[in-house]
Amino acid sequence: MTSTDVTTISVDPADLKAADVKKLAVRDGDEPWKVAELRDIVKTLNADVERLVAEFQANENELDDLLHTSDGAGDDQADAGATALEREQEMSIVNNTREMLEQSVDALRRVKAGTYGACQVCGNGIGKARLQAFPRATHCVTCKQREERR
Repeated sequence: MTSTDVTTISVDPADLKAADVKKLAVRDGDEPWKVAELRDIVKTLNADVERLVAEFQANENELDDLLHTSDGAGDDQADAGATALEREQEMSIVNNTREMLEQSVDALRRVKAGTYGACQVCGNGIGKARLQAFPRATHCVTCKQREERR
């Protein structure tokens, strides 16, 4: 995957209105969303997307350089093993960065669609505190715990 394959989205926090937050899911016992709270989350997600795109591109370039500069010819077994390990680690970093980027972009899409804050498993509210701490969350605590037990 090249950096041109990364699809991003940006939501302008200033475009969010009271009508946008009224349709968002809220966990039982939570106060309804306030426009300022959602704007803060959107600002965080936009910053994450910007940072992660830059990281992804830099990590992908490093991996590309690593893959094209180390042909292994003349390396002893230890050098070849170290090179393979380095390649694997770099691929893991690229994949993790891509996954976090996709999660952030998905969260912004859910904000735009008015589905942000709803658990993707049960449909209940995820919880404002959880989303403020981890804006990419897609599951309520109960469903996340159930998923992790599997």
